[in-house]
Amino acid sequence: MHHPTIKDVAERAGVSLKTVSRVINREASVRADTRERVERAIEAMGYRPDPSARSLRSTHSYAIGLVYDNPNAHYVISMQEGVLSACRERGYGLQIHPCDSSSPKLAEELVALARRSRLAGLVLAPPMSEQAELIARLKAQGIPFVRIIASREDPQDGSPCVWVDDRDAAYAITEHLIQLGHTRIGFLWGEPHHRSSPERYQGYADALKDYGIPLDRKLVLPGRYAFDDGFRGARKLLALKQPPTAIFGSNDEIAAGVLAAARSMGLDVPWDLSIAGFEDNPFSKQAWPALTTARQSTREIGRHAALRLMAELRRGEEAGVAPAANEGFVPELVVRGSTAPPKQPAAPKG
Repeated sequence: MHHPTIKDVAERAGVSLKTVSRVINREASVRADTRERVERAIEAMGYRPDPSARSLRSTHSYAIGLVYDNPNAHYVISMQEGVLSACRERGYGLQIHPCDSSSPKLAEELVALARRSRLAGLVLAPPMSEQAELIARLKAQGIPFVRIIASREDPQDGSPCVWVDDRDAAYAITEHLIQLGHTRIGFLWGEPHHRSSPERYQGYADALKDYGIPLDRKLVLPGRYAFDDGFRGARKLLALKQPPTAIFGSNDEIAAGVLAAARSMGLDVPWDLSIAGFEDNPFSKQAWPALTTARQSTREIGRHAALRLMAELRRGEEAGVAPAANEGFVPELVVRGSTAPPKQPAAPKG
């Protein structure tokens, strides 16, 4: 089977090889009508650039790396899909690099990865993206990167990023539970070294404060973003003398563990216990009842992070290109069947 080449595209569009290369690389110097003609030829012939071959022919690298340390399979797959979609759109290759975010040699590992694989830059997922020392080391070594971070606003600290407002989304979930009538709301943390965990906790605490509900420390438990921690945490909370009427898990895996714990204790969700999660992974829709959660478009976050990195790379190569703006996302409250008003105590007889 013959795969179309850049030469085939040039002949079909009636332009030079260099013009096709400029269109592929999104250079601004190409006239609009010429760009359109080349893009039509590329689409008609099904041409796809070979990133490795392009890198070998020039001093510019046409591959980026995605670096992550996250046990949540849905998060990782969605992030990969988003970054890969941007790479395909812009003709870049993608190298996936899982790592141990607690490794003392992480900076050396990532610098070696970028240089050995001739990567143009790195997309850093949490928690690596939130490690100040690692960021400083990458900057010092001249490794381009973009960070995905939990933040209420653009940090404007000189490093390109995509930020996610976990705090406002957690506030909205807690407010939803309060407005249903819940005043004893449990909270189960994820890993504390992920900035999303304290951000989600702060949203929970802020909502309680704004509605005049005292924060009961016995209703807040540490943990990880894992099903087992949700199960164990829920069993502890539900064994209290005054158990919560609702539990907010810091992600959907935790909330799924809470749901399993409630079932194991014979509780009817949502009437005996309301449950909410965060992220809107596939399980949240497939559970029975389906979970109230915050819809976080991990795929779009990954895609925009890759595009942000590519914009930064282009700015470094072409004079006069204006800096790109950082982008923010706010996860959206999704109300489903796992939350309802708390059960009212039975009226005394007689």
